[in-house]
Amino acid sequence: MFEASEIEKLIAQGMPCEHVQIFGDDGVHFTGIVVSSAFEGTPRVRQHQAVYATLGRLMGNEIHALQLQTYTPAQWAELRKELGE
Repeated sequence: MFEASEIEKLIAQGMPCEHVQIFGDDGVHFTGIVVSSAFEGTPRVRQHQAVYATLGRLMGNEIHALQLQTYTPAQWAELRKELGE
């Protein structure tokens, strides 16, 4: 079983991230937000694959599911502005 904080650390170590936030309390199913400049000009499916690659063989094994929302820094700033943050 994994903690969300462990997944955050693995993602942050595996790719350049401006923001990583992972949620989940059952140890196998997680959701999260990843913001990275590496996502610039990259289709969403490739963005998700890049995040999953940081977790290696844990995906589909110890980590059953990771539902992601991925953003470039500009997209993230716009979303936060719209939400009034």
